[in-house]
Amino acid sequence: MKLSQYTYPFSSSLMATHPVENRDESRLLVVNRKTGEIEHVVFKDIINYFDADDVFVFNNTKVFPARLYGNKEKTGAEIEIFLLRELNHDLKLWDVLVDPARKIRIGNKLYFGEDDLLVAEVIDNTTSRGRTLRFLFDGTHEEFKDALYKLGETPLPRWVRDKVEPEDEERYQTIYAKHEGAVAAPTAGLHFSKHLLKRMEIKGIRQAEITLHVGLGNFRTVDVEDLTKHKMDSEQIVVDERAVETVNAGKRAGKKVVAVGTTVMRTMESSVSTGGMLKPFDGWTNKFIFHPYDFTTADAMVTNFHTPQSTQLMMTVAFGGFDVVMKAYQEAIREGYRFGTYGDAMLII
Repeated sequence: MKLSQYTYPFSSSLMATHPVENRDESRLLVVNRKTGEIEHVVFKDIINYFDADDVFVFNNTKVFPARLYGNKEKTGAEIEIFLLRELNHDLKLWDVLVDPARKIRIGNKLYFGEDDLLVAEVIDNTTSRGRTLRFLFDGTHEEFKDALYKLGETPLPRWVRDKVEPEDEERYQTIYAKHEGAVAAPTAGLHFSKHLLKRMEIKGIRQAEITLHVGLGNFRTVDVEDLTKHKMDSEQIVVDERAVETVNAGKRAGKKVVAVGTTVMRTMESSVSTGGMLKPFDGWTNKFIFHPYDFTTADAMVTNFHTPQSTQLMMTVAFGGFDVVMKAYQEAIREGYRFGTYGDAMLII
């Protein structure tokens, strides 16, 4: 498979700019990867495709307000900082993207908030992600994080819309988000409501949680035709014993294991034993999944509709099959499905 094969008639009008009123009432396109059969239902009907002791695996990462606006010293030039990840807790070192980046040099100081609530110094500009900043803050780490939260903005992707609205603070998180560290939401999980999860529990469907802190590498443009030459940025993942026990019990019993999103799929495929069972893991993954690929853990996947030539589309194709998935995308376009972060969903069974 080559990069140029992962395309379809795309228009920005396909992209959803706002979420539906109720999380579980988005549309759901169900596609059978063996027969190619397609069904159109409402997302909350997903429960009808699974039975007691089937296992849904969720990514419980939590998005933090990663976008900061400030000014450069002396010139006062406006700058935007996108916090990617904390490199050193004690020294308050952060890996960041800076926009505009071309005029930011090592040693420059950047000021954020009224009365310069936060000040940062650029200490490195050689990282692949942009810059390394050291925040100059004399208070406790808790006070520092409070300042970041006070000044930070929900990092809604620019391709959704430029203006962040009050609803985004709540809707750009899954309802089960727990562990802070993501700069983008695991969007397949945004469709699950408390009511739907309770209905699943009553039916006996089991739930497991893993963590993958979504980074910008998940959305980095693929710029090589030969996909074997593309390198994914590393992202932190945690698979604990409880998740391992739940997933493996389902597999041993012959039950379905459902990956809720491409981040869950990548996490599980990064922490699987040679026998096809999930195993505990706490570390980093840069696994890039594209066709052909033999999946070992999940039997089904929930995912949103992704942009052409994205790594998420490539993984979806690898799981569902090229012809099946691309046919489903054509059907989704004809039927007016909403694409992207706040869009509708697809279930591949």
